[in-house]
Amino acid sequence: MKVNALKVFEKLLDEDKLLEIEGQIKFFLGDVDIIVKQKDVVGNIIQEWLQGWMDKRGIKYALNDNTQMPPDFFLNPDDKTSDLLEVKAFNRSASPGFDIADFRMYEEEIIEKPYMLNVDYLIFGYDMSDDGIVTIKDLWLKKVWEITRRMDGWSINLQVKQGVVHKIRPGVWYSDRPGNIPMFKSMEDFIAAIEEAVYQSPKTHESAATWKKNFIESYRKFYGVKLDIPRWQEIASKYEV
Repeated sequence: MKVNALKVFEKLLDEDKLLEIEGQIKFFLGDVDIIVKQKDVVGNIIQEWLQGWMDKRGIKYALNDNTQMPPDFFLNPDDKTSDLLEVKAFNRSASPGFDIADFRMYEEEIIEKPYMLNVDYLIFGYDMSDDGIVTIKDLWLKKVWEITRRMDGWSINLQVKQGVVHKIRPGVWYSDRPGNIPMFKSMEDFIAAIEEAVYQSPKTHESAATWKKNFIESYRKFYGVKLDIPRWQEIASKYEV
């Protein structure tokens, strides 16, 4: 059975009542078995569980050989440019701590493969009790620009160590508390932020002059649409607290 990301999302919520069920993670070695109570393993287990869930429901998919980049699943194995699904999970009692992608690989990838911008992110917000009972508190289906934001000193939220850019990190998309930095409002604004970060980062600075031109042309060739990407300076004020 072929389904898209939205159908997976709806099946999990409406048919399987994901937010109403409970689970446990069990491990056995030899004659010892335990219930796992460490929260930091839950995220990886959820991705494996989703694969098992799709197998049991007869949903067709192909796995991505490149585990460093989205997506985790190609929901249309015959056309790996559409119906792309990335799975993320985080402890709902804390802020999202997962990585979206390696920044340098991502800014190169979306020029080579502009359809990667349309990956759907299926995000599980889980909880684990002291007894090891796992529940899913929230489930979201988002595009990348709907879960990313700017940060102090940079046009996009990044993991930066000693001046070196590493990973793209998410914002808190589900909160509207005062002081929360807003998520990007469109794909075009997200691309403007990526271009600015390419310029800001020492390791990619030299490619910044042609980065946007190359992206727009690649996107036009694939989708037949010429995007109008603003300069970051023109829109930065929209994303100030």
